[in-house]
Amino acid sequence: MDVRDFDFDLPPELIAQEPPPERGGSRLLLLNRATGSVTHTRVASLPDVLRAGDLVVVNDTRVFPARLIGRRVPSGGAVECLLVQRLADRGQSGVRAGSDPVRTPDVWEALVHPGQKLKPGARVVFEGIRTIHGEILERRFFGRRLVRLWTDDGSSVDGAVDAIGHVPLPPYIKRTDRTDDRDRYQTVFARARGSIAAPTAGLHFTPALVDTLRARGIQTAAVTLHVGYGTFQPVRVDRVEDHRIEPEEYEISEAAAAALAAARAENRRVIAVGTTTTRTLEHAARVHGGAIAPGRNTTDLFIYPGFEFRLVGGLMTNFHLPKSSLLMLVSAFAGRDAVRTAYDAAIAERYRFYSYGDAMLIL
Repeated sequence: MDVRDFDFDLPPELIAQEPPPERGGSRLLLLNRATGSVTHTRVASLPDVLRAGDLVVVNDTRVFPARLIGRRVPSGGAVECLLVQRLADRGQSGVRAGSDPVRTPDVWEALVHPGQKLKPGARVVFEGIRTIHGEILERRFFGRRLVRLWTDDGSSVDGAVDAIGHVPLPPYIKRTDRTDDRDRYQTVFARARGSIAAPTAGLHFTPALVDTLRARGIQTAAVTLHVGYGTFQPVRVDRVEDHRIEPEEYEISEAAAAALAAARAENRRVIAVGTTTTRTLEHAARVHGGAIAPGRNTTDLFIYPGFEFRLVGGLMTNFHLPKSSLLMLVSAFAGRDAVRTAYDAAIAERYRFYSYGDAMLIL
């Protein structure tokens, strides 16, 4: 399958640079999987579109301010660092302990700019109401670096990152982050800190909307997948089948597992809010002999056309980038031609695209 089959032209002015004035105020395109028909409504009408007994599953991960802006030491040159993944084993081979007498060093894989100037041994500092020091430990593929971080007093690096870090808005949002992005680039379900990008389909929900869903007999449940580089990494191959997604951690609670098992046993629809929720549910449906069990796991599941969905019966999602793995997942669920028709309709109707944009619901 050719990656170019998932390309499309999008007018740049349709790429949303700001969230809607009110959370939950976005438009919603409805795509019928059986007929391919497209209709238009608002996210606020979701309780009228779904039916009693449906189980709506969201991702309750919390985005942390993973973008650090600082300077090189001692030259003072500008440095930007996007924390991608903390290394679980700080003492793994190839990682130098460094010479600083710090109590709580953290080793991260990160995207660093300007990468070509930051070789192993280079020092950086990120300053604000807290200060974080860093040392480049090694180079990795596609511009990544292994970075050791620490604070002056040995206090929590996470706390310092939360204090001085910037919201990791996607690169197609052509503005600097603001204080209000700390709220708007976070879902109302956000609980478990660990993502470097928002599960954007969940951004459309409000507490009032959730209450209305429940009042209509529509159940909700939450799973946790920490969105990492795997979710949005570029597809650098020509054949879809050759793409690989980096593993991401997820967790399903006992309550969520019970709700999913009951919905499955009673043949009720499971509506996934977002592609990360979809990947979590479909991976979980393939382990433990098909039973949905609570616990933690990792998934590198790449969903593209030809995939057999075992659990998800509906998908709410934002509009995705051309030739992205996310667009391939949506095409696997609804059919490539139907999704292309829906995207053409969204462009014609001037829908807002990508993270801060409008949504579509596929049933």
